[in-house]
Amino acid sequence: MIPVNSPLLAGNEAAYLNECLQSGWISSAGKYLERFEVELADYLGVKHAVAVSSGSAALEVALGCLGLNQGDEIIMPTFTIICCATAIIYNGGTPVLVDAEADTWCMNTAEVAKRITPRTRGIMAVHIYGHPVDMDPLYELAGQHDLTIIEDAAEGLGARYKGRPCGSLGDLSCLSFYANKVITTGEGGAVLTNNDALADKARSLRNLCFEPDRRFYHRSLGHNFRMTNMQAALGVAQLERIEAHIDKKLHIAEQYNEQLADLTDWLSLPVERPWAKNIYWMYGLVLKESLAVTAEEFSRELEKLGVQSRSFFLGMHEQPAMHQRGLFVGECYPVAERLARRGLYLPSGLAITDEQIAQVCKAVKNVLQEVTY
Repeated sequence: MIPVNSPLLAGNEAAYLNECLQSGWISSAGKYLERFEVELADYLGVKHAVAVSSGSAALEVALGCLGLNQGDEIIMPTFTIICCATAIIYNGGTPVLVDAEADTWCMNTAEVAKRITPRTRGIMAVHIYGHPVDMDPLYELAGQHDLTIIEDAAEGLGARYKGRPCGSLGDLSCLSFYANKVITTGEGGAVLTNNDALADKARSLRNLCFEPDRRFYHRSLGHNFRMTNMQAALGVAQLERIEAHIDKKLHIAEQYNEQLADLTDWLSLPVERPWAKNIYWMYGLVLKESLAVTAEEFSRELEKLGVQSRSFFLGMHEQPAMHQRGLFVGECYPVAERLARRGLYLPSGLAITDEQIAQVCKAVKNVLQEVTY
């Protein structure tokens, strides 16, 4: 089975981890934590990187920095992973949805303005599967309405918007370092900002809001969202090779683009807008309506041929857990619904070989032949 993702651990990961073990600095303090935060911030050109335990934790900390009141609204895409919405809900806010764009799969920024109300506090821009959101319209709205931009760049590290790196585009930006990301710490994430006060608040929220001069006295409630020194050691080793990882992602996409180019009567391939650099974090396909199969059915046929794949996100407005909270009932977002039913992504991990990519493409063609004849 060719897995949908395999991480690439080809640098100093083992050496740095062994140093942590030998030194005893294995928990949430140590030189690798400090080094990882500094080097990550430097790489993205921001003042502060606050390392946390996961990408989901990064989103929760970022939303926590806003001090939301009950009912305050954050506009976000329906087509994304559920932790984007839960981060808002857990901080007392209300997520407000917009549909996706049919080609980039990112949020349709043209729909954002009509969703702004007096309760709107921010806009969460989520880069989907490696393609950046069109940020300029969001900046304009944020300036007009005094809104905060929260950038979810978990799937966008290495991508660029008009030359600027994703992960540096928000008032608060969030990254994930899960094993399938461009760089990994196993689990882990980070909040990035140029705002000193927001960085201080993020550091406090990740560490139970201990008071600096009286440790076990708490004026606010926080979380234990700390990253360990061992995770950071992995991150430092991965950062040393990030340009090679980015090059490999682009090479994977180039191979898929070339080998699937003659299948566009049945498949829509990923795009790259003129203002964007797509990192192709996961290489996605959308089945055209001429195919009488769903993405889930297509995925099952690929698995029979030894290829693992994964269906696209199911929109937040179709999630039972949201309906149980009275959210999004009766709302309809047709592009996201189509993507959820017709979209899937292929093996895209950094450890994939050219031979495996060729096998995947052969399997895709074999399944297409079965379902079209």
